[in-house]
Amino acid sequence: MGRHVIGKVSELPPGSNKILALKNRSIGVFNVNGEFYALRNTCPHQGAPLCKGDVRGTTLPSKPGEYIYGQEGEIVRCPWHGWEFNIKDGRSIFDPNKCLVKTYEVEIEQEPSAVETFPVKIEFNNIVVYV
Repeated sequence: MGRHVIGKVSELPPGSNKILALKNRSIGVFNVNGEFYALRNTCPHQGAPLCKGDVRGTTLPSKPGEYIYGQEGEIVRCPWHGWEFNIKDGRSIFDPNKCLVKTYEVEIEQEPSAVETFPVKIEFNNIVVYV
């Protein structure tokens, strides 16, 4: 698995996504409430560009006539036929154990901080720092 720098954290604010071609694969990278996830941009149903679909939430179990919403910003809906997948783990909403989308690991790398250094020399058995 190769390492691919795709941009700065500030370029992908919460609620947004970015579709990239990495190693001949179309992959969508999503920012869900400050956490980053990557999915294969192919719906397993008929190959639609999944990551171009709407990102929304879903309804949670509730009493008849009562609607409780949850997982806001965590569900991507296929633009062709409406199949829904959890962005965090790639599992489908309707059959999470059998219908999945490939996920990829995403890491945030911190840039090394600039540290000011000074030359040090040994002169006549004395340590000398030049500022």
